[in-house]
Amino acid sequence: MAFTEKEIAEHTITLEKHFWSTIRPPVNLRPLIREGQRFSASAIELFFVRPRFNRPGQTVEESIAKIRYVRRTNVWLIFWQRADLKWHSYPLQPEAESLVAALKIIKKDSNNCFFG
Repeated sequence: MAFTEKEIAEHTITLEKHFWSTIRPPVNLRPLIREGQRFSASAIELFFVRPRFNRPGQTVEESIAKIRYVRRTNVWLIFWQRADLKWHSYPLQPEAESLVAALKIIKKDSNNCFFG
C-alpha cells in the first residue's frame, strides 16, 4: 500500500530533522549541491543534485539510498545503489524498526556504500 499524504508529510519532517539537517553541505556550496527525496508507493529514495563535472551548466542526480517500508511486518528495508545502477540490500543491516533508525544506519555508512 502506498504512503498516504499524511505519512508523506510526517516522513518529510523526519527526513529533515534526522537526516538532511545533519549532512547538508556547507553554506557556500548549497547553491551548487542540493538534496532531494522521492516518494514512490512505499519507498523513499534519497539523492543529491550537483553540477556535472564535464558540463558545468548541467546537473546530475546522485542516489544515496532507498528505504522501503513493509507495512505487513512494520519494517524499513535499506538499499544502496551499486555500480550496476541496481538497488541492493544493504549488507550490514538490511532492515530497521523505524525510519529514524534507517536514517541513522545510512548516515553512519559503516561500509561506505551510501557516500562512497
